[in-house]
Amino acid sequence: MKMIRNSRLAMLAVSVSAMMLLSACQPTNDVTEATVKDEAAPVNNATTDTSAMDAHAGDMSGDAMTGMHGEYNDSMTKMHDEMMAGMAYNDPDAAFAQGMLGHHMGAVDMAEIQLKYGTDAEMRQLAQEIIDAQKAEIEQMQNWLANHPDAAEPTSDTEAMQTAYAKGMDTMHSEMMAGIADPNPDMAFARGMLPHHIGAVDMAKIQLKYGKNEEMRQLAQQVIDAQQPEIEQMQNWIAKHNS
Repeated sequence: MKMIRNSRLAMLAVSVSAMMLLSACQPTNDVTEATVKDEAAPVNNATTDTSAMDAHAGDMSGDAMTGMHGEYNDSMTKMHDEMMAGMAYNDPDAAFAQGMLGHHMGAVDMAEIQLKYGTDAEMRQLAQEIIDAQKAEIEQMQNWLANHPDAAEPTSDTEAMQTAYAKGMDTMHSEMMAGIADPNPDMAFARGMLPHHIGAVDMAKIQLKYGKNEEMRQLAQQVIDAQQPEIEQMQNWIAKHNS
């Protein structure tokens, strides 16, 4: 059974890595459209329709777009590796902490890219708020993991927990890759960070379902409470700037 779980995780890693490689090879002025999946995010926060966003093409020079997209792809790769490590853990609390640690690091990277290339005041402010909030939580998870190593053997919840994380990660990555391909820096940030936040809320709900450690359960609820309003903010901003 352990071999089956590891095989599933390995297949997801290959799938996501191939998706990121293909995106990196696309011309930077092409916007990849996400495939809408039947299994919408369980938090009922479907990403805003992106059909009209090609209008933003040409907002940056070719060199600047190449730099921005390259930085986003590098961030995605690092986040993917960190999250895959967490998904392979046996203990649900340790899996959440390790997975969310990588997820938060990815959010900070994306926010810093927005501050480097973005010009919209609201999205720049949101980026700074993400950095300020999630750096503190990154330190909290690092300290917690230093004192709570993973379980040596799978628990009764390990397989179900790993499967839930794998499904959520697959959906999040495909929608993020479509978002960060937008040639407008502010729109790329909003469209990329939106599914990233939805993914964080999904992960937090998985922790509340399977986790038992009180500190990590409190952190999970804190993630939901903080990121749900930001999800709505980004949905509204995208709708407003979608023409």
